[in-house]
Amino acid sequence: MSRKDMWSEPFKRMVVMGESTVQGGPWLTRQEDRWPDVLARLIDSCQDSPVEYHNKGIGANAISPRSPGYPSSAKPSALERYRRDVIDLKPDLFILCYGLNDMRAAMDVGEFSEDMQTIIGDVKDACAPLIVLTTVYYMTGWRSYPPFDKGSVELALQYNEAIQRLGIANGCIVSDVWDAEGGADWLINPDGVHANYVGNLIIAHRVFRDIAVNCSCLSKATFERTRDTRWVRDTTASRRQLGDPFTKTW
Repeated sequence: MSRKDMWSEPFKRMVVMGESTVQGGPWLTRQEDRWPDVLARLIDSCQDSPVEYHNKGIGANAISPRSPGYPSSAKPSALERYRRDVIDLKPDLFILCYGLNDMRAAMDVGEFSEDMQTIIGDVKDACAPLIVLTTVYYMTGWRSYPPFDKGSVELALQYNEAIQRLGIANGCIVSDVWDAEGGADWLINPDGVHANYVGNLIIAHRVFRDIAVNCSCLSKATFERTRDTRWVRDTTASRRQLGDPFTKTW
């Protein structure tokens, strides 16, 4: 059975909106090691033209003013800035990365989902990009940095289930970065919250994998470059003779 192709044309503009792990900070020695930067380079390596990349991360950011962590958060929240930071840029690839700080502040999962749905629905209506949602990142410092000290593994898993449901309801790709990190403490900076260099590589490659297996656009240039090579000509001729012809399904 052939997989549904969610996006067939090369990406032109990517916007990644999220918290500190998107923005980057001193837990990385180089800001170009942020996972969205790594992802942008992976996408560029697969396309004939580079994607225009916009990093819209804000450290200590909250999803909305009703998050319990909002009074102590960096502002504006996602709900207060998504029109300017996302819709005005008209991306064709939008990656939305929220939940970590709101989970750590023990925001009600239902309210979090409602706020995420508002952003997803409005962005879809305004510019219809491919939307990727990331789950909550793995972390270890559960009792540090009040008021962001009220989360737990159990609450993180509830958030991740809610994000999965939002993805299904809205036709988004959900990239389970919590699962990708595999509960490995050594992928987290000693601050207990942020992925280290290796952790950022893991996150970037998981998001890239989830886009690549759902969107033919990242293989388009590779297909065109190799379709007239001797190897492809010979193998497709052999397959045709054996009654197993190559058929382009995307």
